[in-house]
Amino acid sequence: MKIRRALVSVSDKTGLDALVRGLTDLGVEILSTGGTATAIEGLGVPVTRVEAVTGQPEILGGRVKTLHPKIHGGILAREDLPEDQADMAASGIEGIDLVCVNLYPFEAYLAKRGISDDELVEQIDIGGPAMVRASAKNHQRVTILTAPDQYESVLAELTASGGEVSAATRRHLAGRAFELTAAYDAAIASWLTDADTEFPAQIVMAFRREFDVSYGENPHQRGAYYIQRGARSHLLSRVEKLHGKDLSFNNLLDLEGGRNLLAEFELPACVIIKHNNPCGVAVGQDVLQAYIAARDCDPVSAYGGVIVVNRQVDPELAELLASTFIEVLLAPGYDPAALVALTRKPNTRIMRNDERRRNNPGELDLRRVAGGLLVQDRDTESEERDAMHVVTARHPSEGEWGDLLFAWRVAKHVKSNAIILARDLVTVGIGAGQMSRVDSVRLSIQKATVPIPGAVLASDAFFPFADGPEAAVAAGVKAIIQPGGSIRDEEVIAGADRAGLSMVFTGRRHFRH
Repeated sequence: MKIRRALVSVSDKTGLDALVRGLTDLGVEILSTGGTATAIEGLGVPVTRVEAVTGQPEILGGRVKTLHPKIHGGILAREDLPEDQADMAASGIEGIDLVCVNLYPFEAYLAKRGISDDELVEQIDIGGPAMVRASAKNHQRVTILTAPDQYESVLAELTASGGEVSAATRRHLAGRAFELTAAYDAAIASWLTDADTEFPAQIVMAFRREFDVSYGENPHQRGAYYIQRGARSHLLSRVEKLHGKDLSFNNLLDLEGGRNLLAEFELPACVIIKHNNPCGVAVGQDVLQAYIAARDCDPVSAYGGVIVVNRQVDPELAELLASTFIEVLLAPGYDPAALVALTRKPNTRIMRNDERRRNNPGELDLRRVAGGLLVQDRDTESEERDAMHVVTARHPSEGEWGDLLFAWRVAKHVKSNAIILARDLVTVGIGAGQMSRVDSVRLSIQKATVPIPGAVLASDAFFPFADGPEAAVAAGVKAIIQPGGSIRDEEVIAGADRAGLSMVFTGRRHFRH
């Protein structure tokens, strides 16, 4: 089917010059609208404005341009149906064989700071998606282009075939077109409903592939990183890789865990992640002190870990980091001399994080199960001290309170059953992912690299029996923070009182499966 007439209306003018010149050289008449028509005229390429075809000028400030029977009839008419051809002749409608449309940049505006709802509404395209969908529906006759990366191959096919596009190409492009409109609508729906308090009747999301990774969790699995359409920020938004190998699937998982945990602290802090669990967390007077303390919590596990810090990396810290094996380092900035030291190792992934926006607190946590999703609110809340209750005769000292609150925030980000030993705002031992809570206590004690006496303990859920606290007391723990809520709470509290232990109930658990 020879391309005789094309409608071109694009927000993104990338590749427009080559496209319209190529179509014109093939004898194709070009129709266009508004700014696109002006741009084509500026190139010296003949163009017919849509209002000359419809007899109707643009109205409502450009909201209505192409919503007209002479446009949509020209797109949707079936060439092999006599009734359609009769309707076309009666209404003076000419066929349109190729449509090139990309949509208003709604998502780009959504990502900007300080954009009002009224400004965003004006970036919701109506005529564009209508033409895209009409063209894709009628792909047996019409070729639909929706992205600049499609122009070159289609022009090459037109040139090679004498002005025709194959049925296979038209079908492929139609699929891309419906992907675009579905994703576009999903982004808008997500924005409009992000303040809703109820779970939606339907979850409509779309994700754009950002890049492939070398493999998934294991070499025999394929992997890729996708970004949700319409999200104001994402894991790598405003993050720049300054040096090193490409990020892997597991690097991305660990970066997510590290960034979420680091967000709990405003003072200089360091988080070291290994296999999606923190193996060392510390708050310090500066980030150098925080790193050393976090590393020394479990130096064996820290080797080859993902490290995230919330202060600029200076030359002294860089030299220390460069002396060991690191998978990924994420920081808000680097001293130039620090980069010189860090880049001596060719593979270390050095990332600069310029993202200052918080994640949307209403964002849902989605987990894939066979044929469906499990959906829950994200566990973003942290209990404050004034909402907690001391349930033992002995109350924590002020220093113990600081360590308890620190350990409690870390526990939320450790896989359950989670037990955190901490002292002086540094993790001393971490017990993660055990099926028995008392085993997590024993593991945290076993992992400790410094003497435990004087440390505090945080448990992400209640102790079902007194054996867990008893093991902690035997190791020298002086205070425990836990949610409470066990049928044996009184037994556990009584045991703590006998040992002279302070125990705090938070009233809320933080499982992380």
